[in-house]
Amino acid sequence: MLRLFVLYTALALCANAAPAADLSALKQGEMKKLAVFTEPLPLPEIPFVDETGTSHRLADYRGKVVLLNLWATWCAPCRKEMPDIAALQAEIGGDDFTVLTVASSNRDTQAKVGAFFEKQGITQLPRMIDETERLPRALGVPGLPASFLIDRRGQIVAQLFGPADWSSPEAKAVIAALRAE
Repeated sequence: MLRLFVLYTALALCANAAPAADLSALKQGEMKKLAVFTEPLPLPEIPFVDETGTSHRLADYRGKVVLLNLWATWCAPCRKEMPDIAALQAEIGGDDFTVLTVASSNRDTQAKVGAFFEKQGITQLPRMIDETERLPRALGVPGLPASFLIDRRGQIVAQLFGPADWSSPEAKAVIAALRAE
């Protein structure tokens, strides 16, 4: 009887489990370069700081879908894509999704990030920095910009190296699929 109960419970749980988002099917247009992992990657436990000097870790955002964007103020493609990233946050950011921008260069300071955001009129994005450059090294970033999609469980499910229009319909479809999980 106990075996039957365990079998029934296991089948019921599997039948009701939400399927993982099939992000690979959404790799088109602006998301063509998106690398989707068959096995999610764990988050590195590397701190970065906000404009007040408060330390944060990626694990702090568990429970939300996160677009992590590593960038630098001196990086031309990073500067070009930042308004699109800000537009994405303004349009769909909220309780279950956020854009997390982390300036990841030892040449960037809070003053430089703040001046860039002010000049661009960007008010929706956090002013995080990783002056140690440990975060991009831990994530195997070959160059900036680099973006990572993190699911609610706090696992990296996809990455995109290089610039992209993150406010495009293709990018929003990928994020919508992750949010629907």
